[in-house]
Amino acid sequence: MLIVASAAGCASVPESSPVEVIRRISDGEDAAPPPGPAADSNPLDLVRDFVTASGSSTDNHGVARRFLTSEAQSWDDTASVTVLDGQIDTIPAPSGPPGVRDPDATPTITIRIRGNQIGRVTSSGSFEPARQDFVADVDVVQRDGQWRISALPAGVVIPLLIFKDNYRAVRTWFVDPTRRLVVPDIRYIPAVPARAQAARVMDLLLAGPSGALQGAATTQFAQGVRLRSNVAVGPDNAHVVDLTRTGELNDDERRLLAAQVVLSLAEVNVARVRLLVDGEPLVPGKTEWTRDDVAALSAETQPRADVPALVVTGGKVGDLNAPVPGSVLPGAFGNGSYFAESAASSLDGQRLAVVISTPPSRTLLLGGIAEGGRIEPVALNPSTMSRPTWTPTGNEVWTVLDSSTVARVVLDNAGVVRTDRVNADELTTHGRITDMRLSRDGMRVAAVVAGRLYSAAVARSVDGEVAIRNVRVLPPALGTVVGVDWRASDSLVAITGGPEAAVVQVAADGLQDTPVIRNNLTPPFKAIAAVPNRSMLVTDDSGIWSFSGGEQDAWRQVLGNARDAVPLYPG
Repeated sequence: MLIVASAAGCASVPESSPVEVIRRISDGEDAAPPPGPAADSNPLDLVRDFVTASGSSTDNHGVARRFLTSEAQSWDDTASVTVLDGQIDTIPAPSGPPGVRDPDATPTITIRIRGNQIGRVTSSGSFEPARQDFVADVDVVQRDGQWRISALPAGVVIPLLIFKDNYRAVRTWFVDPTRRLVVPDIRYIPAVPARAQAARVMDLLLAGPSGALQGAATTQFAQGVRLRSNVAVGPDNAHVVDLTRTGELNDDERRLLAAQVVLSLAEVNVARVRLLVDGEPLVPGKTEWTRDDVAALSAETQPRADVPALVVTGGKVGDLNAPVPGSVLPGAFGNGSYFAESAASSLDGQRLAVVISTPPSRTLLLGGIAEGGRIEPVALNPSTMSRPTWTPTGNEVWTVLDSSTVARVVLDNAGVVRTDRVNADELTTHGRITDMRLSRDGMRVAAVVAGRLYSAAVARSVDGEVAIRNVRVLPPALGTVVGVDWRASDSLVAITGGPEAAVVQVAADGLQDTPVIRNNLTPPFKAIAAVPNRSMLVTDDSGIWSFSGGEQDAWRQVLGNARDAVPLYPG
């Protein structure tokens, strides 16, 4: 038996967790637009109110345009949306060098907008993190006794709080070319008017995957496909989507296309879709589609409730869901035959990948959880090896060797093991990799590199090469990151080091990060594990603690006297 849990944590790990999903931005309900310019407003307040009004995109930013002179109405509001963190400053811009001025010209004042940029929402609705100082100048003139903006740069600038009030996060769905399942891609659309959201989602689908998934995901929409008519609501409240130029599609491809449309529209509360091609049903005899019709094609996976959370401590692998949390597994992995340092179980809970210490190197062992199963050593033998992580198929496990080489170990149907190198050059250029986790749909990785948090896509080419692409650094304000795991396909949880160590939920695209309360926890933090619909697990200076949020407002200890413990959920 491993170390017995403290009296405060004798129950097994909770199986449900209402911890908030941080990708929620707005509920999409129509709301009153912001007011126009206030009478007799001074230039500084006018520009600040304009920034606030720019959050509403209704009628091509109709309210914001009321702050503009006639000559400024050519403002390009479609270029991008720059999102700023926290407060903005509106200050007089520094004076430029003196020049010849027309004495009859209308006096112009230049106001500078200043803030901290988080990133930008592109015209395709995807968020691209880019943290930096932000400065933009606008010109203000007096017309009929009122100040108005006469010149401004292209694009929209809004603080995060205003962005949250005015935009809605939706998952658009594209295709994993390897598994032939659909995977989510987070986009942001204006929250109002709600009646336009279905059409906006279809526009995003037709445009293809965002930059974050370029080269990793594909689409069943052929090049040149378009809507034959606008998305309409029939008299029975079913949404009618009529496509044309879809090209030749077999039955499987038609169902994948249906899954893309139906799951994407479900994000904006469309319950039923009448899916047509040139006026005829996409699938002969199938006139309407619901989410249930395509649920099996979603690559979003999570372990069954009966697949336990595990723990590695004292060189042994144990079961955190056992009546006595931490009770060792049967067989060589649990009895101490090998000195385990970290481990990962496949999504179905049938296979284990275990990193063991074999001084002066490390060895990866693959085997079944059941007692007496075959244990296969993998010929890697680096000095250090990160905790392993499985693909959702359960036939491939990844680990990082010597903090610099990402290796994947592939098991074929006959049980033959082969090793290969993942092209991770885009990631290793940022430094040494100390932790890496595959998302449970297999399309993304999260990694801790030189103490910072990164996300990236997993790209698989037709010739078999696997590469990490589209690398993005996530919020740098987190501090020195120690560990990471996927809470869902679009959100991560991370732990940081130092005396002010924190547990933070982070959107996978980097838009938001939300601290989790840390009462009862004692830094330093060593490891973290998460999975949808179960409690987060963190190892602190005394052992493993769980947190489910909601009505439970404190971390509770699951396993005490185990500061070396590495908790893990399947995947």
